[in-house]
Amino acid sequence: MEKQKRKGNIKVVEKTVVAPDMGKLPPQARELEEAVLGALMLEKDAYSVISDILKPESFYDPIHQLIFGAIQGLAMQQKPVDVLTVVEELKRRGELETAGGAVYVAELSEKVASAAHIEYHARIIAQKYLARELITFSSEITHQAFDETIDVDDLMQETEGRLFEISQRNVKKDVIQINPVIREAMQNIEAAANRKDGMSGLPTGFKELDKLTSGWQNSDLVIIAARPAMGKTAFVLSMAKNMALDYEVPVGVFSLEMSNVQLVNRLIVNVCQIKGESIKSGRLSDDEWIRLDKNHKLLYNAPIYIDDTPSLSVFELRTKARRLVRESHVKILIIDYLQLMNASGMSFGSREQEVSTISRSLKGLAKELNIPIIALSQLNRGVETRQGNEGKRPQLADLRESGAIEQDADIVCFIHRPEYYRITEDEQGNSLIGVAEIIVAKHRNGPTGLAKMRFDSEYARFQNMDDFVVGQRYVERPSKMNKATNGDPSSSADALSGGDFTTPNKEPLPF
Repeated sequence: MEKQKRKGNIKVVEKTVVAPDMGKLPPQARELEEAVLGALMLEKDAYSVISDILKPESFYDPIHQLIFGAIQGLAMQQKPVDVLTVVEELKRRGELETAGGAVYVAELSEKVASAAHIEYHARIIAQKYLARELITFSSEITHQAFDETIDVDDLMQETEGRLFEISQRNVKKDVIQINPVIREAMQNIEAAANRKDGMSGLPTGFKELDKLTSGWQNSDLVIIAARPAMGKTAFVLSMAKNMALDYEVPVGVFSLEMSNVQLVNRLIVNVCQIKGESIKSGRLSDDEWIRLDKNHKLLYNAPIYIDDTPSLSVFELRTKARRLVRESHVKILIIDYLQLMNASGMSFGSREQEVSTISRSLKGLAKELNIPIIALSQLNRGVETRQGNEGKRPQLADLRESGAIEQDADIVCFIHRPEYYRITEDEQGNSLIGVAEIIVAKHRNGPTGLAKMRFDSEYARFQNMDDFVVGQRYVERPSKMNKATNGDPSSSADALSGGDFTTPNKEPLPF
Protein backbone atom coordinates (compact mmCIF):
# COMPACT_ATOMS: atom_id res chain seq x y z
CA MET A 1 0.00 0.00 0.00
CA GLU A 2 1.30 3.50 -0.86
CA LYS A 3 0.51 6.79 0.90
CA GLN A 4 1.42 10.16 -0.54
CA LYS A 5 2.44 13.09 1.70
CA ARG A 6 3.79 16.50 1.02
CA LYS A 7 6.74 18.02 2.83
CA GLY A 8 6.93 21.55 1.59
CA ASN A 9 6.96 21.30 -2.19
CA ILE A 10 8.18 17.68 -2.18
CA LYS A 11 5.77 14.77 -2.62
CA VAL A 12 6.83 11.79 -0.48
CA VAL A 13 5.57 8.27 -1.23
CA GLU A 14 5.43 6.01 1.84
CA LYS A 15 5.12 2.23 1.50
CA THR A 16 3.60 0.22 4.31
CA VAL A 17 3.76 -3.55 4.75
CA VAL A 18 0.32 -5.10 5.13
CA ALA A 19 -0.62 -8.62 6.12
CA PRO A 20 -1.95 -10.82 3.31
CA ASP A 21 -5.68 -10.71 2.62
CA MET A 22 -7.10 -13.60 4.68
CA GLY A 23 -10.72 -13.03 3.64
CA LYS A 24 -10.53 -15.47 0.73
CA LEU A 25 -11.80 -19.03 0.66
CA PRO A 26 -9.07 -21.68 0.53
CA PRO A 27 -8.57 -23.36 -2.87
CA GLN A 28 -11.11 -26.15 -3.22
CA ALA A 29 -13.15 -28.11 -5.76
CA ARG A 30 -16.11 -29.62 -3.89
CA GLU A 31 -17.99 -30.67 -7.03
CA LEU A 32 -14.95 -32.52 -8.34
CA GLU A 33 -14.52 -34.18 -4.95
CA GLU A 34 -18.10 -35.45 -5.18
CA ALA A 35 -17.52 -36.62 -8.77
CA VAL A 36 -14.35 -38.53 -7.84
CA LEU A 37 -15.97 -40.23 -4.84
CA GLY A 38 -19.02 -41.17 -6.93
CA ALA A 39 -16.79 -42.57 -9.71
CA LEU A 40 -14.82 -44.65 -7.20
CA MET A 41 -18.04 -46.35 -6.13
CA LEU A 42 -19.16 -46.93 -9.73
CA GLU A 43 -16.20 -48.78 -11.27
CA LYS A 44 -14.13 -51.43 -9.51
CA ASP A 45 -10.76 -50.45 -11.07
CA ALA A 46 -11.16 -46.70 -10.56
CA TYR A 47 -9.22 -46.61 -7.27
CA SER A 48 -6.05 -48.04 -8.86
CA VAL A 49 -6.01 -45.06 -11.26
CA ILE A 50 -5.86 -42.42 -8.53
CA SER A 51 -4.31 -44.31 -5.59
CA ASP A 52 -0.95 -42.54 -5.89
CA ILE A 53 -2.52 -39.11 -6.53
CA LEU A 54 -4.97 -38.67 -3.64
CA LYS A 55 -5.03 -39.32 0.09
CA PRO A 56 -7.82 -38.53 2.59
CA GLU A 57 -6.41 -35.10 3.50
CA SER A 58 -6.39 -34.12 -0.20
CA PHE A 59 -10.16 -33.53 0.12
CA TYR A 60 -11.29 -30.15 1.45
CA ASP A 61 -14.61 -31.33 2.89
CA PRO A 62 -14.11 -33.35 6.13
CA ILE A 63 -17.06 -35.57 5.15
CA HIS A 64 -15.33 -36.41 1.88
CA GLN A 65 -12.14 -37.20 3.80
CA LEU A 66 -14.02 -39.83 5.84
CA ILE A 67 -15.65 -41.39 2.77
CA PHE A 68 -12.37 -41.57 0.85
CA GLY A 69 -10.69 -43.07 3.92
CA ALA A 70 -13.31 -45.84 3.92
CA ILE A 71 -12.77 -46.44 0.18
CA GLN A 72 -9.01 -46.55 0.70
CA GLY A 73 -9.41 -49.04 3.55
CA LEU A 74 -11.58 -51.34 1.42
CA ALA A 75 -9.11 -51.20 -1.48
CA MET A 76 -6.16 -52.04 0.78
CA GLN A 77 -8.07 -55.08 2.05
CA GLN A 78 -8.79 -56.01 -1.60
CA LYS A 79 -12.53 -55.80 -1.00
CA PRO A 80 -15.03 -54.52 -3.61
CA VAL A 81 -15.80 -50.78 -3.51
CA ASP A 82 -19.43 -49.77 -4.06
CA VAL A 83 -22.14 -47.84 -2.23
CA LEU A 84 -23.11 -50.75 0.02
CA THR A 85 -19.56 -51.74 1.02
CA VAL A 86 -18.56 -48.11 1.69
CA VAL A 87 -21.63 -47.62 3.92
CA GLU A 88 -20.79 -50.82 5.82
CA GLU A 89 -17.14 -49.77 6.22
CA LEU A 90 -18.21 -46.37 7.59
CA LYS A 91 -20.56 -48.14 10.00
CA ARG A 92 -17.74 -50.41 11.14
CA ARG A 93 -15.57 -47.37 11.79
CA GLY A 94 -18.40 -45.57 13.63
CA GLU A 95 -18.23 -42.70 11.12
CA LEU A 96 -21.41 -43.17 9.06
CA GLU A 97 -23.47 -40.39 10.66
CA THR A 98 -20.51 -37.98 10.67
CA ALA A 99 -20.01 -38.75 6.96
CA GLY A 100 -23.57 -37.64 6.11
CA GLY A 101 -25.33 -40.99 6.41
CA ALA A 102 -26.17 -43.70 3.89
CA VAL A 103 -28.36 -41.35 1.84
CA TYR A 104 -25.52 -38.89 1.18
CA VAL A 105 -23.14 -41.69 0.18
CA ALA A 106 -25.74 -43.05 -2.26
CA GLU A 107 -26.33 -39.58 -3.72
CA LEU A 108 -22.63 -39.27 -4.57
CA SER A 109 -22.79 -42.21 -6.98
CA GLU A 110 -25.78 -40.62 -8.72
CA LYS A 111 -23.89 -37.40 -9.50
CA VAL A 112 -21.52 -39.00 -12.05
CA ALA A 113 -22.15 -41.16 -15.08
CA SER A 114 -18.74 -42.90 -15.34
CA ALA A 115 -15.14 -42.86 -14.17
CA ALA A 116 -13.82 -41.73 -17.58
CA HIS A 117 -12.31 -38.47 -16.31
CA ILE A 118 -11.40 -39.53 -12.79
CA GLU A 119 -7.63 -39.09 -13.16
CA TYR A 120 -7.97 -35.54 -14.54
CA HIS A 121 -10.38 -34.61 -11.74
CA ALA A 122 -8.12 -36.21 -9.11
CA ARG A 123 -5.11 -34.16 -10.24
CA ILE A 124 -7.09 -30.94 -9.86
CA ILE A 125 -8.08 -31.94 -6.32
CA ALA A 126 -4.41 -32.75 -5.55
CA GLN A 127 -3.33 -29.33 -6.83
CA LYS A 128 -5.93 -27.58 -4.68
CA TYR A 129 -4.64 -29.52 -1.66
CA LEU A 130 -1.05 -28.52 -2.43
CA ALA A 131 -2.13 -24.87 -2.75
CA ARG A 132 -3.82 -25.09 0.68
CA GLU A 133 -0.66 -26.59 2.18
CA LEU A 134 1.43 -23.76 0.77
CA ILE A 135 -1.00 -21.14 2.06
CA THR A 136 -0.93 -22.64 5.56
CA PHE A 137 2.85 -22.90 5.43
CA SER A 138 3.37 -19.32 4.21
CA SER A 139 0.91 -17.95 6.79
CA GLU A 140 2.84 -19.61 9.61
CA ILE A 141 6.15 -18.32 8.24
CA THR A 142 4.70 -14.81 7.87
CA HIS A 143 3.51 -14.88 11.48
CA GLN A 144 6.93 -16.06 12.69
CA ALA A 145 8.74 -13.46 10.55
CA PHE A 146 6.87 -10.70 12.42
CA ASP A 147 7.99 -12.21 15.75
CA GLU A 148 11.21 -10.43 16.70
CA THR A 149 12.08 -13.09 19.29
CA ILE A 150 12.70 -15.67 16.54
CA ASP A 151 16.18 -15.78 14.98
CA VAL A 152 15.92 -15.16 11.24
CA ASP A 153 18.64 -17.68 10.38
CA ASP A 154 16.79 -20.38 12.31
CA LEU A 155 13.57 -19.41 10.56
CA MET A 156 15.29 -19.68 7.16
CA GLN A 157 16.49 -23.20 8.02
CA GLU A 158 13.03 -24.23 9.20
CA THR A 159 11.38 -22.71 6.13
CA GLU A 160 13.71 -24.52 3.76
CA GLY A 161 13.25 -27.81 5.59
CA ARG A 162 9.46 -27.69 5.66
CA LEU A 163 9.21 -26.58 2.03
CA PHE A 164 11.45 -29.51 1.10
CA GLU A 165 9.10 -31.82 3.03
CA ILE A 166 6.07 -30.52 1.12
CA SER A 167 7.81 -30.88 -2.25
CA GLN A 168 8.99 -34.41 -1.47
CA ARG A 169 5.49 -35.49 -0.47
CA ASN A 170 3.81 -34.11 -3.56
CA VAL A 171 6.26 -34.31 -6.46
CA LYS A 172 5.80 -37.47 -8.54
CA LYS A 173 7.82 -38.52 -11.56
CA ASP A 174 5.87 -39.82 -14.53
CA VAL A 175 6.45 -43.29 -15.90
CA ILE A 176 8.48 -43.36 -19.13
CA GLN A 177 8.31 -45.90 -21.93
CA ILE A 178 11.54 -47.89 -22.37
CA ASN A 179 12.51 -46.81 -25.93
CA PRO A 180 14.18 -43.44 -25.11
CA VAL A 181 15.95 -45.04 -22.15
CA ILE A 182 17.40 -47.75 -24.43
CA ARG A 183 18.65 -45.06 -26.82
CA GLU A 184 20.36 -43.21 -23.95
CA ALA A 185 21.93 -46.44 -22.66
CA MET A 186 23.26 -47.27 -26.15
CA GLN A 187 24.75 -43.79 -26.51
CA ASN A 188 26.52 -44.20 -23.15
CA ILE A 189 27.92 -47.59 -24.20
CA GLU A 190 29.16 -46.19 -27.53
CA ALA A 191 30.74 -43.18 -25.78
CA ALA A 192 32.55 -45.50 -23.36
CA ALA A 193 33.74 -47.71 -26.25
CA ASN A 194 35.19 -44.68 -28.05
CA ARG A 195 37.25 -43.65 -25.03
CA LYS A 196 40.79 -44.99 -25.08
CA ASP A 197 40.89 -45.46 -21.31
CA GLY A 198 37.69 -47.52 -21.26
CA MET A 199 36.12 -45.19 -18.69
CA SER A 200 32.35 -44.75 -18.69
CA GLY A 201 32.43 -42.26 -15.80
CA LEU A 202 34.72 -39.57 -14.42
CA PRO A 203 38.30 -40.83 -13.94
CA THR A 204 39.87 -40.29 -10.52
CA GLY A 205 43.48 -40.62 -11.66
CA PHE A 206 43.87 -43.70 -9.44
CA LYS A 207 44.35 -46.56 -11.89
CA GLU A 208 43.37 -49.55 -9.76
CA LEU A 209 40.29 -47.79 -8.40
CA ASP A 210 39.22 -46.72 -11.89
CA LYS A 211 39.52 -50.33 -13.07
CA LEU A 212 37.02 -51.39 -10.40
CA THR A 213 34.53 -48.57 -10.91
CA SER A 214 35.13 -47.47 -14.54
CA GLY A 215 35.19 -43.99 -13.02
CA TRP A 216 32.56 -42.31 -10.86
CA GLN A 217 29.20 -42.65 -12.59
CA ASN A 218 26.58 -39.93 -12.98
CA SER A 219 23.72 -40.00 -10.42
CA ASP A 220 25.74 -42.24 -8.06
CA LEU A 221 26.12 -41.55 -4.35
CA VAL A 222 29.59 -42.68 -3.29
CA ILE A 223 30.39 -43.03 0.41
CA ILE A 224 34.09 -43.01 1.37
CA ALA A 225 34.43 -44.01 5.00
CA ALA A 226 37.31 -44.51 7.43
CA ARG A 227 38.34 -44.08 11.03
CA PRO A 228 39.82 -40.69 12.02
CA ALA A 229 43.41 -40.04 10.83
CA MET A 230 43.16 -42.58 7.99
CA GLY A 231 43.38 -39.81 5.40
CA LYS A 232 39.80 -39.29 4.15
CA THR A 233 40.35 -35.62 3.36
CA ALA A 234 43.81 -36.30 1.90
CA PHE A 235 42.30 -38.93 -0.39
CA VAL A 236 39.51 -36.74 -1.80
CA LEU A 237 41.86 -33.75 -2.17
CA SER A 238 44.35 -35.92 -4.07
CA MET A 239 41.46 -37.11 -6.22
CA ALA A 240 40.12 -33.56 -6.73
CA LYS A 241 43.60 -32.42 -7.77
CA ASN A 242 43.88 -35.27 -10.28
CA MET A 243 40.44 -34.62 -11.74
CA ALA A 244 40.74 -30.83 -11.93
CA LEU A 245 44.35 -30.56 -13.13
CA ASP A 246 44.89 -33.77 -15.10
CA TYR A 247 41.42 -34.18 -16.62
CA GLU A 248 40.05 -30.61 -16.41
CA VAL A 249 36.90 -31.80 -14.61
CA PRO A 250 35.23 -29.02 -12.54
CA VAL A 251 34.97 -30.18 -8.91
CA GLY A 252 32.84 -28.75 -6.10
CA VAL A 253 34.09 -29.27 -2.52
CA PHE A 254 31.89 -28.65 0.53
CA SER A 255 34.20 -28.60 3.55
CA LEU A 256 32.30 -28.64 6.83
CA GLU A 257 35.38 -29.46 8.89
CA MET A 258 38.15 -27.24 7.50
CA SER A 259 38.21 -23.62 6.33
CA ASN A 260 38.84 -22.85 2.68
CA VAL A 261 42.36 -21.56 3.48
CA GLN A 262 43.22 -24.76 5.37
CA LEU A 263 41.93 -26.79 2.46
CA VAL A 264 43.99 -24.82 -0.06
CA ASN A 265 47.05 -25.18 2.19
CA ARG A 266 46.56 -28.96 1.99
CA LEU A 267 46.42 -28.71 -1.80
CA ILE A 268 49.62 -26.63 -1.85
CA VAL A 269 51.36 -29.24 0.35
CA ASN A 270 50.14 -31.93 -2.06
CA VAL A 271 51.14 -30.21 -5.31
CA CYS A 272 54.33 -28.47 -4.17
CA GLN A 273 55.67 -31.30 -1.98
CA ILE A 274 56.28 -29.14 1.06
CA LYS A 275 55.72 -30.32 4.62
CA GLY A 276 52.53 -29.09 6.27
CA GLU A 277 54.36 -27.75 9.32
CA SER A 278 56.63 -25.69 7.05
CA ILE A 279 53.56 -24.14 5.38
CA LYS A 280 52.01 -23.31 8.77
CA SER A 281 55.19 -21.81 10.26
CA GLY A 282 56.36 -20.14 7.05
CA ARG A 283 59.89 -21.50 7.66
CA LEU A 284 60.72 -22.90 4.26
CA SER A 285 64.13 -23.87 2.96
CA ASP A 286 65.46 -22.21 -0.19
CA ASP A 287 64.55 -25.32 -2.21
CA GLU A 288 61.01 -25.32 -0.76
CA TRP A 289 60.55 -21.65 -1.63
CA ILE A 290 61.58 -22.41 -5.22
CA ARG A 291 59.09 -25.31 -5.43
CA LEU A 292 56.34 -23.24 -3.84
CA ASP A 293 56.88 -20.29 -6.18
CA LYS A 294 57.01 -22.54 -9.23
CA ASN A 295 54.27 -25.07 -8.57
CA HIS A 296 51.57 -23.23 -6.64
CA LYS A 297 50.77 -21.49 -9.94
CA LEU A 298 49.42 -24.80 -11.21
CA LEU A 299 46.47 -24.34 -8.86
CA TYR A 300 45.57 -20.94 -10.32
CA ASN A 301 42.48 -21.19 -12.54
CA ALA A 302 42.02 -24.82 -11.48
CA PRO A 303 38.28 -25.68 -11.75
CA ILE A 304 37.97 -26.39 -8.02
CA TYR A 305 35.16 -24.62 -6.15
CA ILE A 306 35.23 -24.60 -2.33
CA ASP A 307 32.43 -23.86 0.14
CA ASP A 308 33.38 -23.95 3.82
CA THR A 309 30.00 -23.17 5.40
CA PRO A 310 30.04 -24.82 8.84
CA SER A 311 27.11 -27.04 9.91
CA LEU A 312 25.71 -26.96 6.38
CA SER A 313 22.13 -28.19 6.08
CA VAL A 314 21.15 -30.59 3.33
CA PHE A 315 18.68 -27.98 2.07
CA GLU A 316 21.36 -25.28 1.75
CA LEU A 317 23.52 -27.84 -0.06
CA ARG A 318 20.77 -28.47 -2.63
CA THR A 319 20.52 -24.76 -3.42
CA LYS A 320 24.28 -24.26 -3.69
CA ALA A 321 24.83 -27.46 -5.66
CA ARG A 322 22.22 -26.51 -8.26
CA ARG A 323 23.93 -23.14 -8.72
CA LEU A 324 27.37 -24.73 -9.04
CA VAL A 325 26.16 -27.14 -11.71
CA ARG A 326 24.23 -24.46 -13.57
CA GLU A 327 26.79 -21.63 -13.44
CA SER A 328 30.18 -23.37 -13.09
CA HIS A 329 29.32 -26.66 -14.87
CA VAL A 330 30.61 -28.70 -11.91
CA LYS A 331 30.69 -32.42 -12.77
CA ILE A 332 31.20 -33.89 -9.28
CA LEU A 333 30.55 -32.84 -5.67
CA ILE A 334 32.63 -33.80 -2.62
CA ILE A 335 31.23 -33.41 0.92
CA ASP A 336 33.61 -33.53 3.90
CA TYR A 337 31.91 -34.98 5.84
CA LEU A 338 28.38 -36.41 6.09
CA GLN A 339 28.03 -36.55 9.90
CA LEU A 340 28.70 -32.80 10.18
CA MET A 341 25.65 -32.02 8.04
CA ASN A 342 22.18 -31.43 9.48
CA ALA A 343 18.58 -31.40 8.31
CA SER A 344 17.41 -28.46 10.42
CA GLY A 345 13.82 -27.39 9.96
CA MET A 346 12.62 -30.99 10.24
CA SER A 347 11.88 -32.89 13.44
CA PHE A 348 13.49 -36.27 14.17
CA GLY A 349 13.24 -38.78 16.95
CA SER A 350 16.96 -39.52 16.84
CA ARG A 351 20.22 -38.53 15.18
CA GLU A 352 20.07 -41.79 13.23
CA GLN A 353 16.80 -40.70 11.60
CA GLU A 354 18.35 -37.34 10.70
CA VAL A 355 21.40 -39.01 9.12
CA SER A 356 19.02 -41.28 7.19
CA THR A 357 17.22 -38.22 5.80
CA ILE A 358 20.54 -36.58 4.87
CA SER A 359 21.74 -39.75 3.14
CA ARG A 360 18.47 -40.15 1.22
CA SER A 361 18.53 -36.47 0.22
CA LEU A 362 22.09 -36.75 -1.11
CA LYS A 363 21.10 -39.72 -3.28
CA GLY A 364 18.09 -37.76 -4.54
CA LEU A 365 20.31 -34.76 -5.32
CA ALA A 366 22.78 -36.94 -7.26
CA LYS A 367 19.89 -38.24 -9.39
CA GLU A 368 18.41 -34.78 -9.86
CA LEU A 369 21.69 -33.15 -10.96
CA ASN A 370 22.88 -36.32 -12.77
CA ILE A 371 26.39 -36.08 -11.32
CA PRO A 372 28.34 -38.24 -8.83
CA ILE A 373 28.29 -37.07 -5.22
CA ILE A 374 31.16 -38.21 -2.97
CA ALA A 375 30.36 -38.02 0.74
CA LEU A 376 32.94 -38.80 3.42
CA SER A 377 31.72 -40.65 6.50
CA GLN A 378 33.03 -41.73 9.87
CA LEU A 379 33.23 -45.36 11.01
CA ASN A 380 32.35 -46.51 14.49
CA ARG A 381 34.92 -47.87 16.97
CA GLY A 382 34.23 -51.51 16.16
CA VAL A 383 37.31 -51.58 13.93
CA GLU A 384 39.61 -50.81 16.85
CA THR A 385 38.53 -53.87 18.86
CA ARG A 386 39.40 -56.42 16.15
CA GLN A 387 42.85 -57.97 15.79
CA GLY A 388 45.20 -58.50 12.83
CA ASN A 389 45.33 -56.84 9.42
CA GLU A 390 42.25 -58.72 8.21
CA GLY A 391 40.36 -57.80 11.37
CA LYS A 392 41.28 -54.13 11.06
CA ARG A 393 39.84 -53.91 7.56
CA PRO A 394 36.52 -52.00 7.81
CA GLN A 395 33.19 -53.67 7.06
CA LEU A 396 29.80 -52.30 6.04
CA ALA A 397 28.51 -52.90 9.57
CA ASP A 398 31.10 -50.35 10.81
CA LEU A 399 29.33 -47.40 9.13
CA ARG A 400 28.45 -44.93 11.85
CA GLU A 401 24.99 -43.77 12.97
CA SER A 402 22.81 -45.20 10.22
CA GLY A 403 22.26 -48.33 8.16
CA ALA A 404 20.54 -46.05 5.65
CA ILE A 405 23.97 -44.83 4.47
CA GLU A 406 24.79 -48.32 3.25
CA GLN A 407 21.31 -48.69 1.75
CA ASP A 408 21.26 -45.37 -0.15
CA ALA A 409 24.85 -45.47 -1.45
CA ASP A 410 25.63 -46.90 -4.87
CA ILE A 411 29.27 -47.41 -3.89
CA VAL A 412 30.79 -47.71 -0.42
CA CYS A 413 34.58 -47.46 -0.17
CA PHE A 414 36.75 -47.82 2.92
CA ILE A 415 40.26 -46.46 3.43
CA HIS A 416 42.56 -48.84 5.29
CA ARG A 417 46.23 -48.21 6.12
CA PRO A 418 47.78 -51.20 7.95
CA GLU A 419 50.78 -49.08 8.94
CA TYR A 420 48.48 -46.95 11.14
CA TYR A 421 47.89 -50.04 13.31
CA ARG A 422 51.66 -50.82 13.34
CA ILE A 423 51.17 -53.67 10.89
CA THR A 424 54.23 -53.35 8.65
CA GLU A 425 54.17 -56.68 6.76
CA ASP A 426 51.49 -58.83 5.17
CA GLU A 427 51.23 -62.62 5.45
CA GLN A 428 53.75 -63.09 2.62
CA GLY A 429 56.30 -60.78 4.25
CA ASN A 430 55.73 -57.88 1.82
CA SER A 431 56.20 -54.39 3.27
CA LEU A 432 53.02 -52.48 4.07
CA ILE A 433 54.80 -49.25 4.96
CA GLY A 434 53.22 -46.41 2.99
CA VAL A 435 50.60 -48.76 1.49
CA ALA A 436 46.93 -47.77 1.51
CA GLU A 437 44.00 -49.97 0.53
CA ILE A 438 40.82 -48.54 -0.95
CA ILE A 439 38.27 -51.27 -0.30
CA VAL A 440 35.19 -51.19 -2.55
CA ALA A 441 32.81 -53.01 -0.18
CA LYS A 442 29.57 -52.24 -2.01
CA HIS A 443 29.14 -51.60 -5.73
CA ARG A 444 25.55 -51.56 -6.94
CA ASN A 445 26.46 -51.76 -10.62
CA GLY A 446 29.83 -53.49 -10.67
CA PRO A 447 32.41 -55.61 -8.85
CA THR A 448 33.72 -55.15 -5.34
CA GLY A 449 37.42 -55.44 -4.65
CA LEU A 450 40.53 -53.75 -3.36
CA ALA A 451 42.69 -51.04 -4.94
CA LYS A 452 46.22 -50.52 -3.57
CA MET A 453 47.84 -47.10 -3.48
CA ARG A 454 50.72 -45.29 -1.86
CA PHE A 455 50.05 -42.87 0.97
CA ASP A 456 52.68 -40.21 1.49
CA SER A 457 52.09 -39.15 5.11
CA GLU A 458 54.67 -36.36 4.89
CA TYR A 459 52.71 -34.57 2.18
CA ALA A 460 49.25 -36.04 3.00
CA ARG A 461 48.55 -37.41 -0.46
CA PHE A 462 47.56 -40.60 -2.20
CA GLN A 463 49.17 -41.77 -5.45
CA ASN A 464 49.29 -44.75 -7.77
CA MET A 465 51.75 -47.47 -6.80
CA ASP A 466 53.73 -47.03 -10.03
CA ASP A 467 54.07 -43.26 -9.50
CA PHE A 468 56.72 -44.06 -6.92
CA VAL A 469 60.30 -45.21 -6.83
CA VAL A 470 61.21 -48.44 -8.58
CA GLY A 471 64.77 -49.07 -7.34
CA GLN A 472 66.43 -45.73 -8.07
CA ARG A 473 64.21 -44.99 -11.09
CA TYR A 474 61.06 -42.91 -11.07
CA VAL A 475 58.01 -43.68 -13.19
CA GLU A 476 56.15 -40.71 -14.61
CA ARG A 477 52.38 -40.74 -15.04
CA PRO A 478 51.15 -39.06 -18.26
CA SER A 479 49.26 -35.89 -17.48
CA LYS A 480 47.49 -33.05 -19.21
CA MET A 481 49.38 -30.82 -16.79
CA ASN A 482 52.40 -31.22 -19.06
CA LYS A 483 50.95 -28.42 -21.15
CA ALA A 484 51.81 -26.09 -18.24
CA THR A 485 55.47 -26.60 -19.17
CA ASN A 486 54.93 -25.29 -22.73
CA GLY A 487 55.75 -28.68 -24.22
CA ASP A 488 59.18 -29.00 -22.60
CA PRO A 489 59.43 -32.73 -21.84
CA SER A 490 62.40 -32.27 -19.53
CA SER A 491 60.32 -30.24 -17.10
CA SER A 492 56.93 -31.98 -17.34
CA ALA A 493 57.40 -34.34 -14.39
CA ASP A 494 58.74 -31.60 -12.15
CA ALA A 495 55.83 -29.32 -13.05
CA LEU A 496 53.33 -32.03 -12.28
CA SER A 497 54.06 -32.33 -8.60
CA GLY A 498 56.88 -30.09 -7.61
CA GLY A 499 59.71 -32.61 -7.55
CA ASP A 500 57.58 -35.70 -7.16
CA PHE A 501 59.69 -37.35 -9.86
CA THR A 502 63.44 -37.10 -9.88
CA THR A 503 65.65 -34.90 -12.00
CA PRO A 504 69.47 -35.38 -12.11
CA ASN A 505 70.10 -33.10 -9.11
CA LYS A 506 67.21 -34.17 -6.86
CA GLU A 507 67.07 -36.83 -4.15
CA PRO A 508 64.51 -39.64 -4.21
CA LEU A 509 61.47 -39.54 -1.93
CA PRO A 510 61.90 -40.88 1.61
CA PHE A 511 60.15 -44.27 1.54
